[in-house]
Amino acid sequence: MTFLRNSVWVFCLGACSIARAVYAPIPEQQQGKDLLITVESGFSYNTNIFGAANNAISSFVFEVSPSVTFNSSLTDQTFFSGTFTPRVDYFEKRPGSKTLYSQDVDARLSHAFSKLSVLDLSNVYSYNQNPEAILNGGPVNSDQTLQSDELDGRYSFSPVEKLGVVLKARSLYYDYVNAALGDQLNRFENLYGAEFDYALLPEFKLAGEVRHQDVDYENNPSYNNKHTDFAMVGFDYAAGPSLSASLRAGGEYRQYAASGLSSTTTPYVEASAKYDYQKGSFVSLGYTYSLVESSNPVLFADEKQNRVFLNVQHALSPLIVASASIDYEPSTLVGRGAQPNAREDSTHGGVAATYLPNKNWRITASYDYDFVNSAIEDRGLNRSRVGVNATLSF
Repeated sequence: MTFLRNSVWVFCLGACSIARAVYAPIPEQQQGKDLLITVESGFSYNTNIFGAANNAISSFVFEVSPSVTFNSSLTDQTFFSGTFTPRVDYFEKRPGSKTLYSQDVDARLSHAFSKLSVLDLSNVYSYNQNPEAILNGGPVNSDQTLQSDELDGRYSFSPVEKLGVVLKARSLYYDYVNAALGDQLNRFENLYGAEFDYALLPEFKLAGEVRHQDVDYENNPSYNNKHTDFAMVGFDYAAGPSLSASLRAGGEYRQYAASGLSSTTTPYVEASAKYDYQKGSFVSLGYTYSLVESSNPVLFADEKQNRVFLNVQHALSPLIVASASIDYEPSTLVGRGAQPNAREDSTHGGVAATYLPNKNWRITASYDYDFVNSAIEDRGLNRSRVGVNATLSF
C-alpha cells in the first residue's frame, strides 16, 4: 500500500473534515451496489522495505488483494455496510518470511430515529504484517506486525432550530505481535467528546467542542499513561458545492501518570479548505498542531507535531485522472528525564496517474517518497516506492 493510495485523514471524532483525496479515485459506477467484489493486483519496487535508518534493504513487491463489500438497508431507517479485504504481499528479497498476509474487516451500522436524530456506529479491525514499516526508531529489520481495532460512535441531533449537537466516542487498540515492540507500544486510546454548532447563515456555522482522552498502556502504566482534556472553538463554511473551509482552535491540557513529568497545556489547531474547480478535480490543503504518541515512549513522553498537507487531483479526461500529494510534519520529540528534546521533520509525498477504461477496471501508476530527518540517528528514513496496480470490480 502506498502513501497516495491510502491518503485519507480521519481526525479525532470527525471534528474537522480535513480530507485528503483517496488515490486512486473510485469510479462513481462502482458506488451504491448491494454487493461489490474487487480484485486488486500489482507490483512495486521499494528501496527500504523495513523503513530502516541504515542498511536499507530494497526489493520488488508483488501484491494480490481481493475485497468483498456488502451494503443493505435493513429497514427504512437502518443501514448496514461491511467489507472484508485480505491481502498477500510477496517480497523478492525480504530476509526471513517473504510472503506476508494482512486483512481488514470493516462494519458500519447507521440508524435514523428522525431526520434530525441519527446514530452511527462503525468498527475497523486490521491485521497488518507490513504496516508501511515506518515505525521510527524501531529495531532494524524487525517484525512490525500490528493488530489494531477502532470503534467509533456518533449521535447527532438538533434540540432547537439552527443548533446541532453531536456526541462522539472512539476507542482504539494497538497490539504489536513482536514482544519488544508490544512491551513499549501496546495500548488503548479512548476519546469522548461533544460538539455544538449554530447556523448564523445557511453556509456559515459557529462551532465549539470539548473532548477527553485517556491513553492507557498495557505495560508500565505508571510510567506511560496520560489523560488529556481539549476545548476549542471554530467555524464551518460551505460556499456552495465548490468551496468549503473548517477551523477548530483551542488548547489541550495533559496530565501524566509518571511522577517525573509535569502536566502541560499546549495549543490545538485543525484547519482545512477544499476547492472543487471542475468535475473530478480539486485542491485541498490543511494544517494541524497537536500532541501525538511517540514511537519510543521510553525516551520521549510525546511528540509536538505540526502537520501541513496539500493535495491536487485533476481529471485530464473522462478516462485519466492525475493526482499529487505532499505532507510535511515538522515536530519536536519531548524527552523524558535526562533525554533532551529532539527535532524531527518528516516529509511524505507522491504522484499518481489513474486510467479508468470502463466502470469495472482501474489501472494506476504511482510514485511515493518518504523522508525523515531526525536528530536521533536511528530514527531517520529515506525511501522511494514506484509501482503499478490494476483493480477489477464486479
